[in-house]
Amino acid sequence: MAHLRLTRPSHGVATIELDDPKRANALSLGLSEELRDTMDALAADAGVNAVVLTGAGKAFCAGADLSQLGESRGEGLRAIYDGFLSVAESPLATVAAVNGPAVGAGLNLALACDVRLAGPRARFDCRFPELGIHPGGGHTWMLQRIVGPQAAAAMLLFGEVLGATEAVDAGLAWEATDGDVAGRAVEMATRAGAFPGELLATTKATLADTADMSSHTDAVELELGRQVASMDTPEFAQRLAQMRSRINAD
Repeated sequence: MAHLRLTRPSHGVATIELDDPKRANALSLGLSEELRDTMDALAADAGVNAVVLTGAGKAFCAGADLSQLGESRGEGLRAIYDGFLSVAESPLATVAAVNGPAVGAGLNLALACDVRLAGPRARFDCRFPELGIHPGGGHTWMLQRIVGPQAAAAMLLFGEVLGATEAVDAGLAWEATDGDVAGRAVEMATRAGAFPGELLATTKATLADTADMSSHTDAVELELGRQVASMDTPEFAQRLAQMRSRINAD
């Protein structure tokens, strides 16, 4: 049974809604597989540059459904990881519209996105130690890179749960909104949808490549080759011509 709703691309943007509100959109094996397959299909679609992820009902995602793992715990966990890792590894620009609680593996899904927007009912809750289970899926790595070691320790070791405003203050969310968080996310993603797709993917890769560089010089050299390559594309020539036309018109 499908528990994922895809809104077809509009202006380069697709919206994925986890649609199992009775189970607070928990990541089952089936839902994780659907999410992976959908992300792969969107990445192969030349008409899509950006993806908004959100949840139906009152929750963003309540975490993993561990009841399905049976005896193959390692394999089962990896299968659940596949869903949010497909988001983390996607070349597309991704925005999490966190409309409600993002718990455990559900927080992993939000962390896997490039940007997070927090709605009025958003809650960012690690939850793993409270459940007696070690964090998984690269949770500690993602969380520390985004909020830093002290905030990560507060959330994981001391059970601190962040609301929308607190998440913004911690750098976990870009913006808190009192209105339609999914609509705001689509509005934001639409700007990325208008950029050249290959350029957007390369820029996202460069952000990852330069994140751990200790040398500005190394970053300059890496960016130089990619910037020169972008200047040889038809998209650059077209946009440069349009800019010159506007300048001449003025």
